[in-house]
Amino acid sequence: MNESVFVALISGVCVAVPSLIATIKLNGKNQALLEYRLIQLEDKVNKHNQIVERTYTLEDRCNLIDDRIKTMNHRFEDLECK
Repeated sequence: MNESVFVALISGVCVAVPSLIATIKLNGKNQALLEYRLIQLEDKVNKHNQIVERTYTLEDRCNLIDDRIKTMNHRFEDLECK
């Protein structure tokens, strides 16, 4: 009986150790892939945020130009009335 328990324990260790090593190795690869994809996603978000900021800047400039055009139109109207 002692021999069968001993053989079972050795068999269990022979199966468990390679399985554990493979799992650890695969986890490392998955972690590296997740980190890479996260960095790529952060880059895309940063590009998007830059576009949004540039859009706000352009909208502000357009509003300034619209105000200047309105002012110029009023000046022309005033000049035409004189």
